[in-house]
Amino acid sequence: MENRNRDGFPVLVAEREGQVVGYASYGPFRPFEGFRHSSELSVYVASNARGGGIGRTLLAELIEEARERKVHVLIAGIEAGNAASIALHRSQGFEECGTLKQVGQKFGRWLDLLFMQKIL
Repeated sequence: MENRNRDGFPVLVAEREGQVVGYASYGPFRPFEGFRHSSELSVYVASNARGGGIGRTLLAELIEEARERKVHVLIAGIEAGNAASIALHRSQGFEECGTLKQVGQKFGRWLDLLFMQKIL
């Protein structure tokens, strides 16, 4: 996140009682000139703060920030089994556009990566 902030990309933070409980940001989708109008986002909400609308608020604010900065497409790479994150992105108008099979690994199992996008 420090790199994104330093490079001029937004980093939004949600706090509760002085503790960071979530953040959202976006940065370059690919490091090539032809992709300069597309950005990949990250949204994270702490497990003890989920279900209260923090992710929805962060994502909505991030979308508005991207519009103001003339981003054309926002892209989210989501672990394909993360139903809550997929539902969150759908609720904000993101559409599924492809899945990469077994490209990640966590706790000894292979994970698929679902890509979702929103054309702004």
